[in-house]
Formats: sequence, structure tokens, C-alpha cells
Amino acid sequence: MAKKDQKWEWMERQEKTFKKLKERFTKEPVLATLDLDKKIRMKVDASDYVTERVLSIECKDGKW
Repeated sequence: MAKKDQKWEWMERQEKTFKKLKERFTKEPVLATLDLDKKIRMKVDASDYVTERVLSIECKDGKW
């Protein structure tokens, strides 16, 4: 993510970070296996100091 006045940048540092996050998302602890036949929702929030993300699957009762 970039601020309005910043140029988009994807270099080695960003690629390494992306790969590290991808690895962490695909290993333990995972609360549930991703079912691609269900609706999926991702909430993301970021600031200068922290990034938060939640990946949710809609359950049979309609709850996330």
C-alpha cells in the first residue's frame, strides 16, 4: 500500500515480505481449512506501524 503522494514500489524487500506472509498464512496455526466453494471475506487494516488481516469463511448459519 502506498500513500497518495508516494510512487508504487515492488522490489526485493516487498517480494521477500510477501513470500514470508504467504508462508505464514499456509502453515500452522490455521483454524480451518479454506473451502473455495464458500464465500470468503478478507478484512485488512494498515498503518505506519501495524498490519491487521482477517480471512473469514461464511458458515452454514450465515455467520462469518
